Amino acid sequence: MSVAVKDPDVSLYPSTPDEGGAPPPKGDPTPRIVDDEENQNLKRGLQERHTQMIALAGAIGTGLFLGLGSSIQTGGPLGALLGYALVGLVVCAVQIALGEVSALMPVTGSFVRHVEILVDPALGFAIGWNVVYGCFMSVPSEITAAVVLIQYWTDLNAAIWVTILIVISAVVSLLFIRVYGELEFGFAILKILLIIGIILMGLVIDLGGVAGTPRLGFHYWKDPGPMVEYIASGSWGRFLGFWAVMTNAVYSFSGVESLTMAAAEMQNPRQNIPRACKRVFFRVTIFYFIAVLIVGMIVPSNDPRLGSESGTASQSPFVIAAADAGIKVVPSIINAVVLTSAWSSSNQSILAGTRTLYGLALKGHAPRIFLKTSKQGVPYMCAILQIAVSFLAYLTCSNNAYTVFNWLLDLTSAGVLFSWGTIALNHIRLVQGFRAQGLSTREMPWHNSWSYYTSFFALVMCVLILLTGGYTVFTAGNWSPSSFVSSYLDIPLVLVFYLGWKFYKKTKTVSLYEIPLEQALYEAREDESNVPVKTSRWAKFNILWG
Repeated sequence: MSVAVKDPDVSLYPSTPDEGGAPPPKGDPTPRIVDDEENQNLKRGLQERHTQMIALAGAIGTGLFLGLGSSIQTGGPLGALLGYALVGLVVCAVQIALGEVSALMPVTGSFVRHVEILVDPALGFAIGWNVVYGCFMSVPSEITAAVVLIQYWTDLNAAIWVTILIVISAVVSLLFIRVYGELEFGFAILKILLIIGIILMGLVIDLGGVAGTPRLGFHYWKDPGPMVEYIASGSWGRFLGFWAVMTNAVYSFSGVESLTMAAAEMQNPRQNIPRACKRVFFRVTIFYFIAVLIVGMIVPSNDPRLGSESGTASQSPFVIAAADAGIKVVPSIINAVVLTSAWSSSNQSILAGTRTLYGLALKGHAPRIFLKTSKQGVPYMCAILQIAVSFLAYLTCSNNAYTVFNWLLDLTSAGVLFSWGTIALNHIRLVQGFRAQGLSTREMPWHNSWSYYTSFFALVMCVLILLTGGYTVFTAGNWSPSSFVSSYLDIPLVLVFYLGWKFYKKTKTVSLYEIPLEQALYEAREDESNVPVKTSRWAKFNILWG
């Protein structure tokens, strides 16, 4: 950590020239923000198209294909639309904050490493291990979800499919990062094609384009109505329905924060990260907004089939609408693409978990054995641990054990809000540091003058949703100990990790004058790859990654 200074004009580093003889702006460029070890041992195998499509693949999954039905049932077509729109604004603020900080500090582990530099090393320890635990537990959960989807077509023993999926996941996790990028690229294209297809199908059904079906228009907005009374009656009940949708929407959008987890393995991250953040947000938001609107037009909010929890395509509101219209092929198509979504989510959890663990090991927050990398630049010891945890998926072969496993997994359901809140807090501290040290934010690789205020909005919203996410357990007749624990236990867990490491290591909150901003700016200026990205004249016609 740099020595604190009171005068913002005083250099944070000694004024000796570097080894090459060319003096940096204000001294020796050490300690480095982007660690030499990750620079040397990790390979930059992710191109811009991989970066953008990884974020798209992470944000579009079962929450969109299968989960929209419960949102319509809880909040009604208007309540669902408003809930997803508001959370979309939060995601926008989080994406921009993540992009601005990561473009300046493109490190492995992303916001987990940023919070050590900008806020407190103890908070980095707590958030980092919370992310690692959540990602590691998500892999067997996604494998189990994939097995449920496969059993939509076959009755073969679940253990067979668990074994196959674990082996495939292990192979992917140990291969060159470029292989992962290509897989996610393909999965994202499949998802987007399915979204476009089901949206068009929904429009055709709504407009009466299927023989034997009447034109619906906005009929279901009138009957049973635009909003649903949830738990209570009247305006208060409609508000509670809207709020329940919003908490569900958070988990539908989760995954966008993993965009920069492998920043040190991206080509030209200081340019590609901002481009990906801007494009991915708009594409994801448009897809979700249109999908929610269409579902509210083709399925009534009081349809009992929306409450199905089969875990397969049969619970999708698009499948319900297609079945009513006599379109029989849709369920298998949606089930197949959702199966790739589950595998994609598993792969992304592996990437986020292993890279966060590697980043923790770099800073001494995890055993140094996890710094070992293969010749292909893969942190294989992290991957091996992730694979070992994946064997928990075999618990699906025992219903009672799997119930316990799901309960344990739900403990980290609030982790996404901790991650988003941390990203917003990092950005706020970064801008405050620039002001305190008398530096101009215009020197950053990417910055927006208004993003400082939107980060405050995102931070407040994340805290509010985190504290009220399990509000239903406090209403009359809805108390559930397991729901209460799964909604709120993550809060004291993070606090215990934070306070425990803080007292053990006696860490201090980083002073605004201690934040190594000049070092970060120096590395950005000296980064040979930090050059404008060349785009072809056809890029503007590419709605996916151009």
